[in-house]
Amino acid sequence: MPGSAGRSGGPKPGRRTRRRRRTRLTTVNETSAGGLVVDPQRRHAVLIGRLDRHGRLLWSLPKGHIEDGETTEQTAVREVKEETGISAHVLRELGTIDYWFVAERRRVHKTVHHFLLEADGGELSDEDVEVTEVAWVPLTELDSTLAYSDERKLVRRARELFEKDTRTDGD
Repeated sequence: MPGSAGRSGGPKPGRRTRRRRRTRLTTVNETSAGGLVVDPQRRHAVLIGRLDRHGRLLWSLPKGHIEDGETTEQTAVREVKEETGISAHVLRELGTIDYWFVAERRRVHKTVHHFLLEADGGELSDEDVEVTEVAWVPLTELDSTLAYSDERKLVRRARELFEKDTRTDGD
C-alpha cells in the first residue's frame, strides 16, 4: 500500500533505533525522627520550609536521620533544635509515616517516627543548610499550610489528643 511504510510499528528502513538502558536502582532503607512541636499554650506549632526542585517553598514538620546510638526520641529533640532553633521535650509518640522516593540513583524507602513535642525555649533559626524558613504557625492553619497529607493527618491526631486531654482535665 502506498504511504504505509513505517506504520507497522517497527522502525523505518535506514533508521537506527535507540534503546534506553535501564539502570537498576539500588534500594536503601532510611529511618528518621522528628515531630510536631507546639508552644506550651498549644496554639502554635513550629514548621520548616524547604525549596523543592521547582523553587516552591514547601512547609513540613522538622525531622532528620537517626545517628548511631540515638533513640528515635533523642533524634526528634536534636533535629528540632538543629532545624528550628527551638528546644523541646517529647510528650508522646504521634505516629509513623513511610514513603518511597528516588534520589541520586537510589530508590529510598524512608520511615519517619513522629512525636508530639512541647517547646521549652530557644529562638527560631533557619541556620540549618537544609532549611529555607522557619515559622510559628497557628494550629488552626496547619491543614492549609503543611505540604504533605500524611503530616496533616498527624496534626489532626494531635488536635484530637489535645481535645481529649482538655475534656479529661475538666472532670
